[in-house]
Order: sequence, then C-alpha cells, then structure tokens
Amino acid sequence: MGSEKVLSIPSAAQRDKASFEVLRVWIAEQSQHVSIRSGAWEDPFAWGIVLADLARHIAHAHELQNQGADTDVFLERLLEGFQAEIDNPTDEPEGEVSQ
Repeated sequence: MGSEKVLSIPSAAQRDKASFEVLRVWIAEQSQHVSIRSGAWEDPFAWGIVLADLARHIAHAHELQNQGADTDVFLERLLEGFQAEIDNPTDEPEGEVSQ
C-alpha cells in the first residue's frame, strides 16, 4: 500500500507511550473493511462518545476544506445517514476476531 493511501498518526499519539489505536476503516473491493479494538471499553456508552467525536471531527475537517460550509447542516446530514443505516442496514457485519 502506497504512503498516499495511509493516514498519518497524530503527533500526540506518537508522543504518548500509553496511546493505542481503536479503529481503522478502509474502502477496498468496493466495500468497507474495519479493524476494531473491541475490548477498549466495557461500557458501549464510551463507543457512543467516540462515534459522536468522530462525527464532529469529520464535520470540522469538511468545514476547513470547504470554507463557509455550515457544520450544523453537515452534522444533520451525517446523522440522517447514520440513522438510515442503523434502521435499514445496507449490509451485515461479518468477519472474525483476531489478536
């Protein structure tokens, strides 16, 4: 995989010896593929916080790349897509747990 296809590790994660990765997402073979550290937290509420934070990071990045973009409108549309996929999944998760 070429370096242009791999995202950089945040500086704080490089500096902090206690940091650990919890999620990777790829688009490959025309579908989504993930690696998840599923045991990072026992309470699913923590994953909800992670997903909400990710949504805000995505909206912020969109705003930076598209000056004048309305972050609230972007987040509303993102949540519409999230809820639509929760209500009517376009596919089912599959795979395996590996160490």
